[in-house]
Amino acid sequence: MKHLSFLTVLIMASIFNLNAQNKKAQDQKAIKDMCGCHEVTFHFAETFEYSSDSTYKPSETKIEKGLEWVQLVEDTDNKIVMQHLLVVGSPSSPYIVKHWRQDWEFENTNLYEYNHDNQWTYVSLPKEKVKGQWTQKVFQVDDSPRYEGSATWLHVDGKSYWESTTSAPLPRREYTTRSDYNVNIRTNRHEIVNNGWVHDQDNDKIIRENGKEDVILAKEKGYNTYVKVNAEKCKAAQDYWTKNEKKWALVRSKWNEVFARNKNLSLEEKVDNKDLFKYLSSENEYETANDINTIIESFVKK
Repeated sequence: MKHLSFLTVLIMASIFNLNAQNKKAQDQKAIKDMCGCHEVTFHFAETFEYSSDSTYKPSETKIEKGLEWVQLVEDTDNKIVMQHLLVVGSPSSPYIVKHWRQDWEFENTNLYEYNHDNQWTYVSLPKEKVKGQWTQKVFQVDDSPRYEGSATWLHVDGKSYWESTTSAPLPRREYTTRSDYNVNIRTNRHEIVNNGWVHDQDNDKIIRENGKEDVILAKEKGYNTYVKVNAEKCKAAQDYWTKNEKKWALVRSKWNEVFARNKNLSLEEKVDNKDLFKYLSSENEYETANDINTIIESFVKK
């Protein structure tokens, strides 16, 4: 009986491991299904307001369209890296904007959670808390941190989606025009659909100060659709990446070294009145590891 019981345990363990491997393969496919050329529509609308200020003005509803290439940069068993590249301008003479980047890490235990005012708190999670989960790490256009969250990909009723809630800095569309709040608590849902994927967001606009409870100023709905089109439409973005991928690999490498310090991180908004991206995007400048490392380090507060 003991022998049979041991065999039963082995069989059950084998089935469990096989199911886990199949589930992970489904997760990896869903993540990589976000790659490719897409016609994108960005929708953002403020939905509820909680300000006591009678002169409060909500953000305008925004609907914008664009063409975006999502480049698969790294694909290993436990990590998938994807770079977004916007194709703007006329089709005959397009201009490429290096957009956001998303990294996906399996059962990752190290996170940088956004606090406020360009500060991130390092958090080490227990292994059992992230079992089977994927961390999505989102980065700014200069590959500096933005926000991170961990959750489980679900594949049910013909749907594949991932959803997480985490704090984030203000998006560019807001921080250039708004100063009445300083944190965006984002609920991000990435869902794979037949013609591409959807980035669905429910966001809280938060006033956060040390030693005080968060104050919610307003809520916002975001609904961004990525409809896949022929890859040839994004050829300019592919060419851009072929030309510039080595430089941005050096940038990622430096940031990875900063993150590996595993301690709270605070960044300067500007150095010599200039954004980090403007340094890094300069033509024929900051091409070597030494130059890139030096300028990024100058933004890291000691």
